[in-house]
Amino acid sequence: MKISALQMVANGTLEDNLRQAETLIAQAAEEGAVLAVLPEYFAYYGCARQNGMSSQQQTAQRGLLEHSAGGPVRSFLSQQARLHNLWLVGGTVPVLCDANSELRPHAASFVVNNQGEEVGCYHKMHLFDVDVDDSHGSYRESRDYCPGTEPVVVDSPVGRLGLSVCYDLRFPELYRKLALAGAEVLLVPSAFTRATGEAHWRLLLQARAVENLCYVVGANMGDRGHPSKPTWGGSAIVDPWGEVLSECEGGAEVVTANIDLARVAELRHNMPVLKHSRLKIS
Repeated sequence: MKISALQMVANGTLEDNLRQAETLIAQAAEEGAVLAVLPEYFAYYGCARQNGMSSQQQTAQRGLLEHSAGGPVRSFLSQQARLHNLWLVGGTVPVLCDANSELRPHAASFVVNNQGEEVGCYHKMHLFDVDVDDSHGSYRESRDYCPGTEPVVVDSPVGRLGLSVCYDLRFPELYRKLALAGAEVLLVPSAFTRATGEAHWRLLLQARAVENLCYVVGANMGDRGHPSKPTWGGSAIVDPWGEVLSECEGGAEVVTANIDLARVAELRHNMPVLKHSRLKIS
């Protein structure tokens, strides 16, 4: 079975970003992918702020637009999945929840089947509130977004999918919990910065694969030359033994590889690390 990681370069408008995503999805389908993973913020990254609106207000407005399955990005994912007869993981989409009185949306990662149905959704748990040595400097994701609380595993034709997003990659306890829940393929749609990605992106993808004997799919934004928020790219698919099966550098690319779930089962039988752990994760 083939899976694809789609790497994008934000173009500045929702329409341009969706056109780019459409092209990459079509390419993944042509390459025979059963499942394709889009990067974090794939639709709204780089979009200009409307006059008079703060970042928080604009994110909340987008979250309200995407509150229902008929939102512009959620409906796009559904239409593309049906059109190309493949499963899509929609990076992240801001989704405002009824119970969220703070008016901060979740960064929601939707799994859409080949019939265009949303069959799973994960809300990003770990928000990127850090200082980075780049032109942007300070990132405070929690100003705009509300953190999720629950790990999510979804059944699919390419195995059980463990969902995560970007900064989650630095928290191995999440991935161990996903593996213990049966995940065989860990998905990491991301917008890793150039500075942190160059230092740790590939290393962390391989570590999460080896620790949990899972395939890992990292789909990253890839605009290394962005003037204010450069992203690293380096999208990759890693096998359960830590071998990088396919990867790219910067730019808009499709990374595709074959996966074999029998290899996951074989490695877990021969080296049952998930059963040997002496520290239990509640």
